[in-house]
Amino acid sequence: MYGRRPRTPGNSGKARLARRIAAAVLPSLLACSNRAPAPDRGPAPSARAPAASASAAALPAKVELERKAMGTNVHLIAFPNADVDRAATEHALERAFQEMVRLEKTLSEWRSDSEVSAINQNAGKPVKVGDDTFRVIEKSVWAGVTSGGTFDITFQSMSDLWKFGDAAEEQPRLPKPEEVAARRKLVDYRKLVLDRAAHSVKVPSGMQIGLGGIAKGYIVDAAAAVLRGVGLRDFLVQAGGDLYGAGRKPDGSPWVSGIQDPRGPHGRYFALIELENHAFSTAGDYARSYVIDGKRYHHIIDPRTGYPATASRSVTVWAPDAFVADAIDDSVFILGPEKGLKLLESLDGVGAVIVDANNRVIVSDRIKGKVKILTPPSDGI
Repeated sequence: MYGRRPRTPGNSGKARLARRIAAAVLPSLLACSNRAPAPDRGPAPSARAPAASASAAALPAKVELERKAMGTNVHLIAFPNADVDRAATEHALERAFQEMVRLEKTLSEWRSDSEVSAINQNAGKPVKVGDDTFRVIEKSVWAGVTSGGTFDITFQSMSDLWKFGDAAEEQPRLPKPEEVAARRKLVDYRKLVLDRAAHSVKVPSGMQIGLGGIAKGYIVDAAAAVLRGVGLRDFLVQAGGDLYGAGRKPDGSPWVSGIQDPRGPHGRYFALIELENHAFSTAGDYARSYVIDGKRYHHIIDPRTGYPATASRSVTVWAPDAFVADAIDDSVFILGPEKGLKLLESLDGVGAVIVDANNRVIVSDRIKGKVKILTPPSDGI
């Protein structure tokens, strides 16, 4: 869960993480799976590549779109095919991006005109919402149940106690224990009332919800659905730290992404992970944090205690869709390796790379053949 971040669904902890790594991660997605991430410089000029074969020249050229949305970088890549030409691919990427913008406006708790804000502004009363908002909140309740309460969208009720990122103070200070205890009483997803027949959501008086820990995954999946709907088969959707890779690159290799070293410099990867019709989402304690008296405090707050979780340094979840990956990575981070792995194994097609509090790397059985450890993670506070 998250500390205060006065922005959009994309300003969850994963989005703040994305600000540090987005520029470096995307190139690695275009790298071959048997080498470390390297900048994607596009096709080499013909004068520098005289040996290029006719078959290589026939490979479709990628089509890209890069914009800002949800407080982060959005990068869409697709390869045309026999059924979808370049012009149609460009049009599809634009449509996918506009769908992301539409959903951001609907799901952001930081926009006063969003459906989520309407729920919070009318706490104590049922509020009728659209299909997207209802689905995301319903999935959030599922995540709360599945994770034993370590994922809880009512954490928004105490989000202003911990100040990280844009809200960070020049001289960070910890909230008083009595403040944490008082606000903790307002955190309980089980008190939400969802009425499927009326398509309404009610938050108890005094409570609030925030979808920063799950909405971006839903939005990434929605963009992927637009691209798949027009016949594209090989594409990538990235919104900050949330990624979905469909199919493969034209040379037959899978999409590959680097996993940031939690204590290393920006852009240093300790591992690579393959993505083929799967999503990727990372929760880390390093993107929005500060150190006081030799102890790190960060934005991933355990809703059961109201304090930063201490069992992990980084968790990267690999899942069939971004919706699940986004909902689960914080929970696995909070639960730690032992309980987190049990949660992962209970879900079909889900795995993770965990760096625990002692800097130990754990790769779940389901993805051991898809992860390459490049180097041990750096140590440090």
